[in-house]
Formats: sequence, C-alpha cells, structure tokens
Amino acid sequence: MPKWNVRRRPGRMLGLLLLVILSLLVLRRYLHLQPGGCDLEVARRYCVRVNWHRLTPLWLRHRRLGLQAKGQNFMLEDSAFWIFGGSVHYFRVPREYWRDRLLKVKACGLNTLTTYVPWNLHEPERGKFDFSGNVDLEAFVLLAAEVGLWVILRPGPYICSEMDLGGLPSWLLQDPDMRLRTTYKGFTEAVDLYFDHLMVRVVPLQYKHGGPIIAVQVENEYGSYNKDPAYMPYVKKALEDRGIVELLLTSDNKDGLSKGIVDGVLATINSQPQNELQFLTTFLLSVQGVQPRMVMECWTGWFDSWGGPHSILDSAEVLKTVSAIINAGSSINLYMFHGGTNFGFINGAVHFQDYKSDVTSYDYDAVLTEAGDYTAKYTGLREFFGSVSGAPLPAPPDLLPKTAYEPVMPALYLSLWDALPYLEEPVTSEKPVNMENLPINGGNGQSFGYTLYETTITSSGILSAYVRDRGQVFVNTVSIGFLDYKREKVVIPSIQGFTMLRILVENRGRVNYGTNIDDQRKGLIGNIYLNDSPLKKFKIYSLDMKKSFFQRFHADKWNPVPDMPVFPAFFSGPLFVSLSPCDTFVKLEGWEKGVVFINGQNLGRYWNIGPQETLYLPGAWLDQGLNQVIVFEEKMAGPVIQFTETPYLGRHQYLN
Repeated sequence: MPKWNVRRRPGRMLGLLLLVILSLLVLRRYLHLQPGGCDLEVARRYCVRVNWHRLTPLWLRHRRLGLQAKGQNFMLEDSAFWIFGGSVHYFRVPREYWRDRLLKVKACGLNTLTTYVPWNLHEPERGKFDFSGNVDLEAFVLLAAEVGLWVILRPGPYICSEMDLGGLPSWLLQDPDMRLRTTYKGFTEAVDLYFDHLMVRVVPLQYKHGGPIIAVQVENEYGSYNKDPAYMPYVKKALEDRGIVELLLTSDNKDGLSKGIVDGVLATINSQPQNELQFLTTFLLSVQGVQPRMVMECWTGWFDSWGGPHSILDSAEVLKTVSAIINAGSSINLYMFHGGTNFGFINGAVHFQDYKSDVTSYDYDAVLTEAGDYTAKYTGLREFFGSVSGAPLPAPPDLLPKTAYEPVMPALYLSLWDALPYLEEPVTSEKPVNMENLPINGGNGQSFGYTLYETTITSSGILSAYVRDRGQVFVNTVSIGFLDYKREKVVIPSIQGFTMLRILVENRGRVNYGTNIDDQRKGLIGNIYLNDSPLKKFKIYSLDMKKSFFQRFHADKWNPVPDMPVFPAFFSGPLFVSLSPCDTFVKLEGWEKGVVFINGQNLGRYWNIGPQETLYLPGAWLDQGLNQVIVFEEKMAGPVIQFTETPYLGRHQYLN
C-alpha cells in the first residue's frame, strides 16, 4: 500500500507529543477505557498499530479523506484508485497459512483483500465472544496491512458465504417468532450487541485511524431478500453510530440489484457472465448517476453440493471476463481468490426445489486451490494485472510441500451405543426438542453436528416424522432406514415387548441463501408418530463433536476393532509423521459417510456420493511423531485410511 513520506521539521517533538495525546483520546473513545475495565488485548493491538505506522501529525493530514466515490472514479485521498481485490476468508484457512495466502494475493498483482466476518463463529453462544485463534479478525487485517494490501470488510450481520445460516448464529432460532434480516426487535437487539463487540475492534483498523480498511459493506445481497424496507437503513446507521467512517458499499446480484439500493451507500454488483455486465452497469447509471463501478463478486468458479457435479469454470473464460471488466473502467473483486475449506460443520445449503447441502471443500475452482496451490487462472491473472499495474510484481511464494503418508489401519473402535454412557447427561423431554432449543451449552442449544433421540415402543407399524436434515432410524442397534426431506415414513418391523427406538439426526447445513432462512431449525421438528399416535418420553443426546466431546473417550474406553463392527461407530488409529509435517489429503475409499478428526481438529464431512472424494489435511495441524486419527462412520468402514498428495481428479488445472 502507499507509504507516506515524513519530512523532518523543528517542531517534530511537539508534533509527536500531540500525537501521543491524540492516540490516548482515540483509545478512550473507541475502546471505552475505564480504570481496571478496558479490553487490554484490543488496546495492546491498537498501540502496536500506532508504533507500526510511526504516526505523525503530517501523516494524519495525509489520511484525511480516505476512499471516495467521485464521478466515475474511486479516489484515495487526491489520487485516482482502482480496486483490484481478491476474497480470502480467514475462518476457512488455517491461521498458520494466512501469510502464505496473502502473499500470493499480492504477488498476483492485487491491491485489496476482501473478507466476510462470520457472526456465528464470533458469538457461538449469546453474549460470549471469540476473536482468537483462527477467528482472530484483527490479526488477519493487520497481516494484510503488513503484506501491503488494503481491506474491504464485509461484516454482515448476514454474509451468505455458503455458510451455515449465512453466518447467523443458530441460537437466534430459539425464538419461535424470529424474523431474521429484518428490524424485528429480537433480531436487532442481538445485532446491536454483536456490533458493539465487533466494531470496537474494527474501528481502529480503518484507514482514517491508521489501518488498512478502506471500505465497509452494508449487509449482503439484501435486494434478493427484501423483506423489510427499514432494515438496510438500520444496518447502515448501526455501523455509523459505532464509528465506521469509511466508504460504505452494498453488493447485489442481477435479481436483487433493483431492490438493494440504499441512500448514501455506493451500490456494487455480483456477476460472472459478460453478457450481464452491460445490463447491470446501465442499471446502476440509471439509479445512482455517474459513480464508480465495481464488480464486488466476479465469480471465479462455484461451490459444490453433495451428490452433484463438480463445478469448473474455464480459466480462459475467467480471464476474458476480468479483462472486460477492467477495460470497461470498473474496479473488481475476485470471488473467490482462495476459497479454503468448510472445516467442521460450518457449510451451508440451498433449498429451492430440493435441499442440497454444500461439501466440505470450499475450493470453488478458485484462483488458488483449496491447499493454496497455483492454477492456470493464477498464471493468466498475474500476467494480466502485471501488465495493468506497469510495475514489477513480487515473486510468488514457493508452494507448501505435500506428501502421501502411509495408510493408517484403525486399531481401536467404539460403537456409538457403547459411547453413550461417556457423553454428557442426556436431556429428558416428554416430546422431541429441536437442536436449537435443547437446554444445553448455557441455554444456547446445539448449533452443529448430530442429535440422537431415544424412546421406547411396543408395537410395529408406520413411523412418520419431520426430520431435518437426515435421520437414521434404529430398532435397538439395527438400522432400518432413513428419514429426510423426501422420505417421511419408515416401516417398523415386528417387535416383541418394550423396544428401544433411536433416530440419529444430522444437521447437514442450514440454508445460507433464499427467503426461507427463518425455517432452518434442525433435528426432530414437532412430534414423531407411530401409526399416527405421537411418541412420548425421549432421551436426547447432543453429539456436537467439539474437541471436548472426545476428551471423554479415555484410552480404556476403546476396544480392538471387531470383525463385524456395529455402526455408527468411532474408529481410531495412529498417523506417524517422521519428518516436518506436510499438507496431505485424506482418502476414505471403502468408507461410506462420516466425519474425520485429526488431533481433535474436525476436518469435515465425507460421503461416497461425491463429488468430493478427499479431505484437505493441513500439515500445520500435524505433529512430528504420533497423531491421532478418529473417523466417525455411519454405515460402512473401509480397511484403511489413506493419504494422497492431490485431491480428486478434475479439481484444477494444476501447475508444476
């Protein structure tokens, strides 16, 4: 990013003294400092920023205007400025690899980083906030500044991003009257509290306060939702009231652009096909006059859904579209530049005619692969942006090494039924309770994973239920079928006396886009019926599979793998890494459906219906020596857990 020159002058010491006083006032204003009550970590980071930028009064005068929309051009201070952006989501990339990915953004000739901010990961329980580890937003933004990138922040509260509930926390759905993305009081009160905690971290990172954030987006693609005309003005005011002073933007696709305009906010567009660009830019001219044009999301690929094809967008087509956008005088942001991974259970879903959940990989057929490797798109775009910038680009970083480790043969086994005594005490309830309303996690319910419902029955017949999203039905420990969106009934065979009925329900991902996000409660929804009579007296187990979940499975609880395992079950084996750990991909050939954990890290779901056939395992999450691999398999186990240097074929045009 530009570095401002500081000239020495006799009054410099006085200027520095004034700067210190000003810095303390800013700290007090934005961090609400009270004796013994300040956020010391935020204060420490702010002071680091002050020292890092070596602020002076002259420097402050240079950062007076920030990014502006003047006529058909963006201006950064007094100079014309084109935004060449790329999207990388910090929460989808191991923190240890943030620098590698951002250096690759810079080496491609881009000058701006864009990222969403996921509310559900930053406030997993109401009033409990997490900005640490892999969700340390401040560290990510500061690293972008260090690398030399400006930042456009997209803080939501709703972000879509093919993420569970569009990044909204699931505990919002405990309210039966909840109306998400509106000015419904229950929603705005939650947003206000979240923004109070988020913006105190964001404000000092803005351009005018010495940081790299040059623009902030107001919500995301609201024109496609458009349920409350007062909502977008509310979000705009919520940002401004908390100290956001940089340029505000909206972004909408073709379907929502006409309804997503907000007074005083610059509209940008989301698109890929070139034939849409002329229509969109003409429309923008008609509604907001001569303003800078920007494609906030120039799609470099697309996401995948389980059971569907793998999405590929030809690199030549992407390059043609990008060059057309730039040559037309528009700024651009590549979505995605690097997609990363839906680690754990954070993937979203869509539900129009059919429910389709997104795969674990968020590779997106993007400019960088899921593992950060270069593609033909990267080579073409680097050459193009290099020619546009007219200056030599930094050398691209070397690729991170990858390897295929020796296969792991599971040595230990624990069936789900044998594991139940070691779990937290089940919830007892007269009727089924959906995940979000379970009285667990400090009253915040269950966000992700599986939930097991148990009750007793005394007769056979037709079992019917409203299950979200997929429920495997067991009589005692024998699987007899599935309930889901298309199968709402299962035949219970002949039984004798009191028999345990069990339904293992998986949340496969809440819808992240569309008008039905209010209807995304998971588990058993309402009563479950046997021969049209509601069943009663349930035990409900939460299988969220967080790190703490496996801490209950001490070594003496596991058994040797039997010849005929009972499913679902956990399988464990040792992965030995003799040298420095490298990235690899886990291949579950012969396994059917489940989840993989390495040293307690949830790598995500696998499913043999494809299109994803491997799971990305970052070397940063491996230890030299022994590593514990745990697989939770629902139906059928393979003989070994394999590792490979590359993901499944057809993912990318790889470069050597």
